[in-house]
Amino acid sequence: MKFVNEYRDADAVQHYARAIAQITTRPWTIMEICGGQTHTIVKFGLDQLLPPAITLIHGPGCPVCVTPVEVIDQAIAIASLPNVILCSFGDMLRVPGSETDLLTVKAIGGDIRIVYSPLDVLRIAQAHPTQSVVFFAVGFETTAPATAMLVHQAQQQGRMNVSLLVAHVLVPPAIEAILSSPHNQVQGFLAAGHVCTVMGYSDYLPIAQKYQVPIIVTGFEPLDILQGIYLCIQQLEAGRSQVENQYTRSVRPSGSAEAQRLIHDVFAIAPREWRGMGTIPDSGLILRDAYAAFDATQRFNMPIHHAVESAECISGWILQGVKKPYDCDAFGTRCTPEHPLGAPMVSSEGACAAYYRYRQSRERVYE
Repeated sequence: MKFVNEYRDADAVQHYARAIAQITTRPWTIMEICGGQTHTIVKFGLDQLLPPAITLIHGPGCPVCVTPVEVIDQAIAIASLPNVILCSFGDMLRVPGSETDLLTVKAIGGDIRIVYSPLDVLRIAQAHPTQSVVFFAVGFETTAPATAMLVHQAQQQGRMNVSLLVAHVLVPPAIEAILSSPHNQVQGFLAAGHVCTVMGYSDYLPIAQKYQVPIIVTGFEPLDILQGIYLCIQQLEAGRSQVENQYTRSVRPSGSAEAQRLIHDVFAIAPREWRGMGTIPDSGLILRDAYAAFDATQRFNMPIHHAVESAECISGWILQGVKKPYDCDAFGTRCTPEHPLGAPMVSSEGACAAYYRYRQSRERVYE
């Protein structure tokens, strides 16, 4: 398949793995910030092709995983109300709240519908004008433009039976939170290419300079990731800390001006709670006052309450890259995709789900 197979070419992958080994003279730790990249790394065994001196750790690059329990509980409470249709991406249905999950609410009669685009919500709202249709808006900057378009069109059409539970988060503040943590181990980053396709990468420039870490904007196929690691190791070995763009076939320095204008028109930046990481300043999006009528928390008077995750779940450490999934005593036994203790085991971008599906061993095969 054009534009996929050439980035999975085994000879090219082996070439880059050897090139990385040739330029590596000391231990380095690199974090990929996207859950899609994590799944590619684990599925194709890319980390096992690298020399033992290079450690790849997995960051909070799964928006489903970083959505806190309190917000899941809000979605569950809204979905349990009469005359409400809750629309969500499929990954969210199995994420545990403090007592149950959305799939269980659906099983006992809640009207919960999986959508593939926020704009699907408008069609559902049009077909059910007497019901409240709520979109559980989760995602990084990548999906924020489509959510903003939903709000914009709902206002234009006067579709006031639409509202949103907004849980969008922003990547650069999370990178800063990791780098400023006393537990930080990261010496270089692979930044999420799809986020930068929307936002560009100017926001990463001051981070790379302030913390003296290279940040490589990277794609999602095996060859993309190995090229990103190669560029990152080049910088680390040379003592440089710059932002480079590996994903040139998709990312431009300034990103998409139209998408950014749409996000800015609908959303304002605010602090946001991240699962396992606490509140990160300026890391979330909330609806601007002009669109406050579409805020589900106000429409249904949903308070935020403190909720505690499973004491067994170490998702907070995993999302910060401090631990790997197999460091969890419950991994693969008391915590599985069918019976998850935390979100990283549920999401298609979760690190625990990747390890459960593709690898349950610490073994390396590098030679």
